[in-house]
Amino acid sequence: MNSIFSSLQKIGRAFMLPIAVLPMAGILLGIGGAFTSGPLIETYNLTFLASGTLANQFLQMCFNAGLFVFANLPLLFAVGVAIGMANLNKETAALAAVLGFLLFHTVIGTLLGFQGITPDSVTVDALLAAGKSPAEAAGIASMYAHELGIFTLQTGVFGGISCGLLAAYITNTFSNKQLPDYLAFFSGNRLVPVMTMLYFIPLAFIFPLIWPTIFQAIVHAGEAFSSMGYIGSFLYGSVMRLLNIFGLHHAIYPLFWYTELGGVQEVGGQLIAGGQKIFFAQLADPSVTHFSSEATRTMTGGFLPMMFGLPAAAFAMYRCAEDKNKNKIKGILFSAALTSFLTGITEPIEFTFLFVAPALYAVHAVLEGLSYMLMHMLDVAVGITFSRGLIDFTFFGLLQGTAKTSYQWILILGPVYSVVYYFLFSFLIRRFNYSTPGRNEAENKLYTRKDVNEQKESGLTEAIVEQLGGIENIENIDACITRLRVTVKDASLVASDEVWRSLHAKGVIRSGNGVQIIYGTQAEIYKNQIIAHYGI
Repeated sequence: MNSIFSSLQKIGRAFMLPIAVLPMAGILLGIGGAFTSGPLIETYNLTFLASGTLANQFLQMCFNAGLFVFANLPLLFAVGVAIGMANLNKETAALAAVLGFLLFHTVIGTLLGFQGITPDSVTVDALLAAGKSPAEAAGIASMYAHELGIFTLQTGVFGGISCGLLAAYITNTFSNKQLPDYLAFFSGNRLVPVMTMLYFIPLAFIFPLIWPTIFQAIVHAGEAFSSMGYIGSFLYGSVMRLLNIFGLHHAIYPLFWYTELGGVQEVGGQLIAGGQKIFFAQLADPSVTHFSSEATRTMTGGFLPMMFGLPAAAFAMYRCAEDKNKNKIKGILFSAALTSFLTGITEPIEFTFLFVAPALYAVHAVLEGLSYMLMHMLDVAVGITFSRGLIDFTFFGLLQGTAKTSYQWILILGPVYSVVYYFLFSFLIRRFNYSTPGRNEAENKLYTRKDVNEQKESGLTEAIVEQLGGIENIENIDACITRLRVTVKDASLVASDEVWRSLHAKGVIRSGNGVQIIYGTQAEIYKNQIIAHYGI
C-alpha cells in the first residue's frame, strides 16, 4: 500500500507539469473565443472587433495559440511525465519522450497500413457503407486519430503517459551506464536515444493488439460513471476533496479531464474524449448553443466552495478566535480567503483546520460533493483550466454568457453556500472547541515576506534537509503548489510533526517513504533552494 501511495504521489506530481501549461492556453482560448463571437459583436455593436479588423486578427491569433495546446496534449503529457518521473538527467528524459512519442505513432501507423486500415477506410461513412451499424461505425472510427499528422490509434493522453513513463524508465536505467571503450561515445546520456529506439518499437508493436480492448474498457468505465448521474457527481466531488489531503487528486482528475473516462462527445464533426477537452472543443465551436454539463461535471462543482464557501469558513474562524488574537490572525485568514476566491487554491485555508479539526474537513468534503451534484442538476457548464476561482469564472463563465453556461446559478447559490459554511463552521468550532487559529493557544502568526527572508538567512532550507534525515536520506524531492513532496530512503529518520511545526510547516503527511510537508506557496521556493544548495 505504501509503495502504491508513493507511486501515485510521484505520478500526480509528474502530471502537474503539463497541466501547468493549460491556464494560459485556456485564457487565450477563452478571450479569443469570447471576443470574436459574432453574436457578442452584433449585440454590443463592437465594430472594432468585427471580422477583418486588426483587433479581430489578433484575437484569432490568441484563439489559435490556445487551441494548439489542447490539440497536442498527448505529446505534452509524454514530455511532462518523463521529466517528472526521471530521477536524474531530466532534459535527456524529455528528448527521449519526444523521440519515443514520434516513433511510437509512426510504427503504429505503419502497422495499421499493413492491415489495410487507412484514414479513408475508418471514417463513419466508409464503415456504414461496409455494412456496420451507426453505433458500430462510430465506435470503430473513434479508435483512430492523427497525432502530429501521423495516422495512428486514438491512444490520446493515455498514450502520452505511457510514452512518458517508458522514457523516464529508460533514462533512469541507462543514462549513467558506462560502455566499453570501443563504444564509449554512446555511454551515459547518449545511450538513452539508442535504447529509446530499441524499447519503443516493441511497445508500438504491442499496442495495436491490446489497445482496442483497453480502449473499450475505458469507454465503458466512462459510460458507467455517466450512468451514475447526479450521485456520481456527488461522489466525485467528495472523494476528490478527500484525496486532496494526500495530494493524490493530481493523479486522478486528469484521467477524467483528458481521456474517455470523462466521456466522449461529437463536437464540430469530431469525437472528443475527456471533460475538459470537450469543453474547450465546444468553446472553439461557434455553433454550440450551450456547453455540455456532462463534460464539465468534474469541474464546475468547485466554484461554490472555493469562491464562496471557504472564504466564509475563514471568516467563521476569525469570528471564533479569542478577541486578543483577532488582529494577529486577521491577515493570514484574509490572505487565504482571497487566494481561494481569486485563484481557487484552497490549501492555505484547508490546512489551517485539517489537522486540528478533521471533522470540519469531512463536512467540507460533503458540501463540495453536494456542489458538484447541484451544478450538474442545474445544467451549469463553466469550464476551468486549473482551478475554480474568480479568474476562471470570469473567462469561462461571465465572458461566455448565461446562454452557454448557465453561470447565474453560481452567483445565486454562492451566497447560500457562504451562509451554510459560516454557520456550520462557527457552530462546530464553538461546540467542540476546535483549536483553529486564534483559539486555545493555536499558532496565529502571519508569515510575511520579511519573515521568509529571515528564515532563509537563518538556514531554514538546511534545517528542512537535516530533519529529513540529511541529504543522503533524500531519494527524490519535488513540490506542487503548497507541498514539498519528498521520497526518503529511511522514513524513521524524518523528524516528528512537532519539529516540523517549529520549522513553520502547516502539516505533514506520511505514507511509507513518501513525506509531504505543507509549506503553502513557499514550497516551490524551498525545493529550488535545496536543489541549488545541495546540487541535487
